[in-house]
Amino acid sequence: MREIILGTAGHVDHGKTSLIRALTGTDTDRLKEEKERGITIELGFAHLDLPCGHRLGIVDVPGHEKFIRNMVAGAAGMDYVAFIIAADEGIMPQTVEHFDICRLLGVRDGLVILTKKDMVDQEWLEMVEEEVRDFFRDSFLAAAPIVAVDSLSGEGIDTIIKLLDAKVKNVPFHEEFGPFRLAVDRVFSMKGFGTVITGTSLTGRVAVGEELMFYPGGLTARIRGIQVHGQDVQLVEAGHRTAINLQGIEKDDINRGDMAATPGCLVSSTLLDAECHHLQSARKDLKNRTLVRVHLGTREIVGRAILLETDTLPPGASGPVQLMLQEPAAVWPGDRYVIRSYSPITTIGGGTILGSAPKKRRRTLEKDRLRNRSLMATYASDNMEDKIIQLIKESGAPGLTAEQLAGRSGVFGKRLKKLLQHPISTGSLLIIDSESQRMVAGSVADSLSQKITDFLTRYHRDNPLKAALAKEELRSQLRPSIDHKLLHALLSGLMKKGVIEQAGAAIKLTGHTVTLQVNEQEMEHKIGTLYEQAGLTPPNLKEVLAAFGEFPEKQIRQVIDLLIAKGKVIKINESLCFHAPAIEQLQQEVITFIRREGEIDAPRFKDLTGLTRKFSIPLLEYFDKIKLTIRIDDKRVLRRK
Repeated sequence: MREIILGTAGHVDHGKTSLIRALTGTDTDRLKEEKERGITIELGFAHLDLPCGHRLGIVDVPGHEKFIRNMVAGAAGMDYVAFIIAADEGIMPQTVEHFDICRLLGVRDGLVILTKKDMVDQEWLEMVEEEVRDFFRDSFLAAAPIVAVDSLSGEGIDTIIKLLDAKVKNVPFHEEFGPFRLAVDRVFSMKGFGTVITGTSLTGRVAVGEELMFYPGGLTARIRGIQVHGQDVQLVEAGHRTAINLQGIEKDDINRGDMAATPGCLVSSTLLDAECHHLQSARKDLKNRTLVRVHLGTREIVGRAILLETDTLPPGASGPVQLMLQEPAAVWPGDRYVIRSYSPITTIGGGTILGSAPKKRRRTLEKDRLRNRSLMATYASDNMEDKIIQLIKESGAPGLTAEQLAGRSGVFGKRLKKLLQHPISTGSLLIIDSESQRMVAGSVADSLSQKITDFLTRYHRDNPLKAALAKEELRSQLRPSIDHKLLHALLSGLMKKGVIEQAGAAIKLTGHTVTLQVNEQEMEHKIGTLYEQAGLTPPNLKEVLAAFGEFPEKQIRQVIDLLIAKGKVIKINESLCFHAPAIEQLQQEVITFIRREGEIDAPRFKDLTGLTRKFSIPLLEYFDKIKLTIRIDDKRVLRRK
């Protein structure tokens, strides 16, 4: 069953760790340095079994401003926050910063705990409560219960447990399916066990024996064992504080901040589209291309915030940005992030990831900014079908496979299949490859189809003597370039609409016919007669061009191509063409000879035809090419049908 994670937040020395010790009996400060200094430095973990039967995972975060990076890592997976404020000090700098971080990371519920109740009198306590209520006004903690406690005597602890129990037992727990993801917050090696990672399971489920991939590096490892709160389990679901023992990977191959996930479910990228809220508490405007520290899950990456609509974002404002990172990250749309200024380091904003591997956005022209606004509005909306169509549309002619689309959208399995039904049935998406389920947007296909039609129109105009255009030649001329499967799909669609028709291995616009001028008709007759009279010893192309030198070379070539298209002449290589009936007669003679003798070689072919090597070798190679014969050493036999 999914576990609920409760995280602490609050200023340094306000009693977060002492409260957890009073709630659970666990001291989450495990490091020698933490005990010596009396402050939390690294994340600490505990659990609380509630009366309702559910287990609450607890993450204790450091409160000191120097360890905000660790605090953000711990807050990334929390469902509820226990916001802790010392009654003798009230609202302090890290109270404000931690609260901003919780809001930016999408924490939506929790309770407020006033610690050190024994340090103040009742009148002071009431004044602090009023200050706290005013501070949280118009936020997700506006109506949260405020509980005053004394962690040393235990006063108020039972009240907290009852409040948490009431919250958790009313949560509608659902089975968590789909790919597994865990943001690594610790990695270490244990003698006799090997590499171990810990973190909060964010999505999906995973079992012992399955593989995990570590993003963004791409290394994989098999799961040897899983523990949840020190207990061995065979399977873990989202929401659990988890330790995973791995085989096939070394400790140094994994970094804190890596995402351990089901292989193939994520895409690593140095560009992320995002919605950014610039905090009201920020000291100055956020300028385009500002260098920032981006916190994603348990990872911090330096990057630049590219503003997509404006040149500056004032405090309190929101807008779309593209995060240009110095190192790749692997996220899903909908994941949350925090940005902190590069120096001096303070939290200045954050929000929601909208795109995990977008193209680089242009912002120079007004039309670029308007397009960005439209795109980001689509990705920020709740309409998942529109998002999917837009993702595939932006992928252009290559399109996306179902697996690629899942990694980009964060939608998998039956849900993705259901979302695709309507756009596929209406033609908004076209399946190009049924095996990989590769799709392109209908609008992209329409644009490419129009390019094909326009190209054929120009081709027929510029080459009036050519009946049709080879498909491969068409494909090589199209920009952007497209692959064979997409070309086949586009041509099939145009043929169904009656726009084009097939002529052997070539295509043409429907109704297009070759109309010869008088001189071209005369040339066709003369060139055809030339090849007919030459039989198996025709002139090469250079000689034909010279023989009809009074005509333009392009026109002569087009007449020859027309004779080939009509089947009167056969082209066996770039230089030689033969009269078709002569080749057909020779082909029958070769078949008869090989059936009688079992094989033929160059000398016997020369004896059979009386031809010199100038013609005999190209003809033998032509018969190989059309798969009439197959060469074995220096002999040829008939190909088996």
